[in-house]
Amino acid sequence: MLSADVRFEGFTQNDWGRVLSLFRPRATAGNSAGRSPVERDPERPRGGVIAVHADGRLRKLLHTQAGRLRLDDVAPEWPLSPRDLAQRHHASWAATVESGALENVMERFGAKIRRGDDLTAQLLLFIALLREEMAARRIQFHPPRLAGIPMPTATVVERTLDAICPRGHSIVLGLFDAGELWTSAALRRGLSGGFDWVVGPDEIRRDMGLLAGDWRRDYRHLARAVERKVGKVALGVYGETSTFRTLEVDPTPGAWARAVAIRDIILSPVPAALAIPLGIDAGRAAVSTLATMAERAEGLAVISPFIGVVRGALHQVATVAGALARDKDGSLEFDPLEILRRLLARER
Repeated sequence: MLSADVRFEGFTQNDWGRVLSLFRPRATAGNSAGRSPVERDPERPRGGVIAVHADGRLRKLLHTQAGRLRLDDVAPEWPLSPRDLAQRHHASWAATVESGALENVMERFGAKIRRGDDLTAQLLLFIALLREEMAARRIQFHPPRLAGIPMPTATVVERTLDAICPRGHSIVLGLFDAGELWTSAALRRGLSGGFDWVVGPDEIRRDMGLLAGDWRRDYRHLARAVERKVGKVALGVYGETSTFRTLEVDPTPGAWARAVAIRDIILSPVPAALAIPLGIDAGRAAVSTLATMAERAEGLAVISPFIGVVRGALHQVATVAGALARDKDGSLEFDPLEILRRLLARER
């Protein structure tokens, strides 16, 4: 999805750390000690174990944090499943790899790849070849985080991007904390189809002006600053950092839809293509748009009662949004939100 000449601007070291922290695996719920979903359990399993075997014998055993492990501790009980290996070494994941399986993946990857393939096409091809080895049980993983999720083709990804962010437009994520812009990222999609410009908050904050301390109003300043700097926004996602982090790993059906309905997360503008994965129908999208228009005119006395009515309607449709999300017929070729949750969610 990134173009070959992509450039990054406006990220300090602290900004990079904050962006990366959004995609750190974490638990879906607090534990007995009262730890929040954002916090990491110090007693959780860490790292991964990789076992290489051939002809029914264990050849190598590695831990991503501890290094080489003693074969004699495991070999007498071999074969072991990846799940057993993970539990035995208190690891968060494990993989068993038959000797030659990875070499087979790389040889086939080299034979199938074409000079004009972009990063997305290359990545999807590699994952498809890896899945074939997993189907043949020459490579096995625990936990199987993406099991059952269909693999999109490069064409499907391209069509999805066209629907969400046309070429020449941008996508922006803005997260707030304690009334301040915590971090943001604006991605411009170039004419080649890939994102060719990524702009961080250090370039945007100076153009936002004086903030009111209420992110539901201040996000508009961020959106305008991004449009002046990067280009027309096709999709904007705004909210509080804690809310976004919780939603990333929330397994509840319709969690994102309900958050959008009650404006815990604000999408502005809302591409029509997001109606299906979020369980938002055209009527709810229209209500959201009306709410935004009402807030922009909140200084007018005649509009003030209307704001309360719209907000009440949004709360009422939250339950409906969850039902719509649960009743999806599976017609989507892939669900980006579900993929994100599977990759980030941990049991503890």
